Amino acid sequence: MSVTPLIRVQSEDFDAQAEAARLTAGRKDVGAIVSFTGLCRDESGTLSALELEHYPGMAEAELTRIAKEAIDRWPLTGLTVVHRFGKIPPGENIVLVTAASSHRRAAFEAADFLMDFLKTRAPFWKKEHLVSGDNSSWVEAKSVDDKDAERWLKSGTAE
Repeated sequence: MSVTPLIRVQSEDFDAQAEAARLTAGRKDVGAIVSFTGLCRDESGTLSALELEHYPGMAEAELTRIAKEAIDRWPLTGLTVVHRFGKIPPGENIVLVTAASSHRRAAFEAADFLMDFLKTRAPFWKKEHLVSGDNSSWVEAKSVDDKDAERWLKSGTAE
């Protein structure tokens, strides 16, 4: 059975439990669901909000490309990626990856793979808004994220 990933880029919050339930509704072949939800941190009380911007159309296309690669690499029965944009206060959801498979290992690895490449390849930009009112600043890419993604290049494509 061919799996078509559900990809959404939206300003509204999402319900991780409802997204997982959608992947299993009426299904008897799903043996594992692995979900990752990324939340906005308050950075020890210094952050009032994280503002996420994206390139509409391009963001969805890149998320779809990454999701399809995960589907090609692992025997998934379903896959959902939801990424928010706009001003997000601490404690709120930013991103959701939910991978379903007959077996846990595929679901875990696919979700991990997706997050590594969402962090490094998806066209989203983050600006930190500080509680102090000081100038907002764009968040720089982290070399640790690139290093995390490199491990998948050694064991497969992801090019």
